[in-house]
Amino acid sequence: MKTIGLVGGMSWESSAAYYRDLNLGMQERLGGLSSPKLALTTVDFAEVTHLEDEERWDQVGTLLSDAAQGVERAGADFLLLCTTTFHKVADQVEEAVEIPVLHLADVVAEAVRAAGVSTVGLIGTKVAMSESFFVERLESHGLTVLVPDAAHHDLLNDAIYEELVHGVVLPRTRSAVVRIIEELWDAGAGGVLLGCTELELLVKQADVELPVFPCTTLHVQAALDLALG
Repeated sequence: MKTIGLVGGMSWESSAAYYRDLNLGMQERLGGLSSPKLALTTVDFAEVTHLEDEERWDQVGTLLSDAAQGVERAGADFLLLCTTTFHKVADQVEEAVEIPVLHLADVVAEAVRAAGVSTVGLIGTKVAMSESFFVERLESHGLTVLVPDAAHHDLLNDAIYEELVHGVVLPRTRSAVVRIIEELWDAGAGGVLLGCTELELLVKQADVELPVFPCTTLHVQAALDLALG
């Protein structure tokens, strides 16, 4: 079994989801008392979001690269960034370590294509929706990616940073996000990516008719495949 490296803390809710689901997944696959070999470090979410707000992305990259190197020294065979937004600096992190980085966009794109979907909607933080780093990585796999109208970006960003990262799940927020997903469906999306770990706390497949691709769940399953492969 390979050791899975995790750089988390963006937010702690995200790290908890990765840790829980990796353990549950390994137990489901191997049974008994089986659990994955993990090397986990977490960063200070307040620090990285402050740097994000000031657009000091080089410093974010340095911070996450240092964390990744620590995970590598701890014995990880490959690395996951437990975040979508901070994949903006994934290339910088990848250059800082000698172990492979299991890039979230590559994992998700493979799952979308396997489901026979060619046009997909993406909801997440304002950075993930408005900048090109994640969308272009998805599109490099032959997908067409739709994002919500810019008028909805603040609502989604606030839902994540003001509610979900604190574990607060509100029905009115769910209803608002479902309406945004329905707009993406009307625009031609054949599925929707929950492009932020915390959104999986809010939206489930039962809430919408459009196929849902939960990015964290897919990332976890790919990590387990690699660890056991």
